[in-house]
Amino acid sequence: MSKKPWHRLPTIFALLKLHQFRQELRQKNLHDTSQLPDTEKLPHPTPDPEGRHLKTRTFDGSFNDLEHPEMGMIGTRFGRNVPLKDAYPDQANVMKPNPRVISRTLMTRDEFIPATSLNILAASWIQFQNHDWFAHHKHPSKTFEIPLEQDDPWPEEHRPMTVAQTAEDETRVPGDTSAPPTYLSRSTHWWDGSQIYGNDPDSADKLRSHVHGKLTIGDNGLLPLDEATGLDQTGFNENWWFGLASLHTLFVREHNWICDELKRRYPSWNDDDLYHHARLINAALMAKIHTVEWTPGILSHPALQIGMNANWYGLLGQQMKRWFGRIGDGELLSGIIGSPTDHHTAPYYLTEEFVSVYRLHPLIPDEFELYSIQNGKLLAKKDFFEASGKRARAILEDISMTDLLYSIGIAHPGAITLHNYPRFLQQLVKDDGEVLDLAAIDIIRDRERGVPRYNRFRELIGRGRVKTFEEITSNPVWAKEMREVYHNDIDAVDLMVGMFAEDLPAGFGFSDTAFRVFILMASRRLKSDRFFTKDYRAEIYTQFGLDWIDRNTMLSVLQRHYPLLKPAHENVKNAFAPWRRVGTTTR
Repeated sequence: MSKKPWHRLPTIFALLKLHQFRQELRQKNLHDTSQLPDTEKLPHPTPDPEGRHLKTRTFDGSFNDLEHPEMGMIGTRFGRNVPLKDAYPDQANVMKPNPRVISRTLMTRDEFIPATSLNILAASWIQFQNHDWFAHHKHPSKTFEIPLEQDDPWPEEHRPMTVAQTAEDETRVPGDTSAPPTYLSRSTHWWDGSQIYGNDPDSADKLRSHVHGKLTIGDNGLLPLDEATGLDQTGFNENWWFGLASLHTLFVREHNWICDELKRRYPSWNDDDLYHHARLINAALMAKIHTVEWTPGILSHPALQIGMNANWYGLLGQQMKRWFGRIGDGELLSGIIGSPTDHHTAPYYLTEEFVSVYRLHPLIPDEFELYSIQNGKLLAKKDFFEASGKRARAILEDISMTDLLYSIGIAHPGAITLHNYPRFLQQLVKDDGEVLDLAAIDIIRDRERGVPRYNRFRELIGRGRVKTFEEITSNPVWAKEMREVYHNDIDAVDLMVGMFAEDLPAGFGFSDTAFRVFILMASRRLKSDRFFTKDYRAEIYTQFGLDWIDRNTMLSVLQRHYPLLKPAHENVKNAFAPWRRVGTTTR
């Protein structure tokens, strides 16, 4: 514990440590669940007779790896970042300590703690991306019942407090205990923009206009409305709110703009040609924005600024790659993009632990103040319930998208710490009448899926164990609260609790423990995907497509579709940092 941590080293040495971490994690922390019996029940895709799967992304994620076409497709298992022997859930202790007590004692937001280096667009963005990456199935009938203490204010009409269990992997041999339980993904594992394009041909077809490759968008600039649900029609619209809707709308518009640009250059292309090329370009642009803009925004450390840019462009940088193209096949000089595909020590699948480290609900504020960019006037104030679900559509229709984006661009999200979990998410009222404590559910999900608790997890990813609560956090109040909740058992501390409690490296928006999984998986999502590696070339994307991805940023996308935002971006280098307030503010 006396060694100087990597983030306090000079930048060059910090970069070397990060490279070392990634190499070790690639060797020790990729574990395959896809070969557990019974593999015959897993999806076995068939190729498109016209060969379209060779050059375009499929909707179900099949044929990204042409030798193993099932890899990463919908309906396949989540992998693991811990050895399988460490991934068995402790069934006897799923409710110990009580997740509801943890939620009330350690998570409840007493006073909003802002993340002042970020804006709420950053919070919207990560939810937007999560909906592309992973989604579990809920069990249709099995539930957990969470015990409630005598003084618990949980509404009587919603007792007992129950939570649907994660659906079992129906492809596994019944009763097999030779390996831990596994779970199937209901989205693809690839970074493919499925949240706006859909995960199956029928859903995707309904979202298309079938004119010049475009997606459907109304004359009012909004996505089509599903009258049955009151929600926007898109690839994935669960947990909907206006901030999420704004990003779905933005990148549907971007897809259509790309279609227009492609149509000008390739007038003979048909609707499918335009659609599939635009999807490739749009998905890659989103991946680039996340890699070189969102990530350095939330992890603002000099080594990370260089390292994440190097993931995309290499240490030689963007300009050198523009001038000379790739220099060699390695990742170091010219980045992962365009390099040979490599799955390292296990087939590519997103992991249960990756899901765990992206539990970032504290980013959401309690309420939203919506301003006019023209004069700074306060247009409305909404709490999250009013801003979410089927109520979001009224906001989108009453307030311009420019004003909505401006409002979340100038406001701060919450810091990812203990005692900063949004209260409304601890009693979340869904449109179907279900009422949930998401903080308690977050704890249960890790436990039921066999994600190791904090101390063992640290050990397995190379951080080493802690012996005292004071080693987790320098906040004496938090240390005391954790000691009481966990009955002085340091090894019982849940992963999410430990990560939220940790002292953060300077400039970091989330914990160093979460970051270790991120080091591994952020590069893996690029390195395993042939459309970011060996097939990231003009023959697949067009040269226009490669140039479009290279030359655009989140700021340019925002300004292209909502040009009135430009004054708010003056002197702003990263779209996920707070924007400049413009107009005369009158409240």
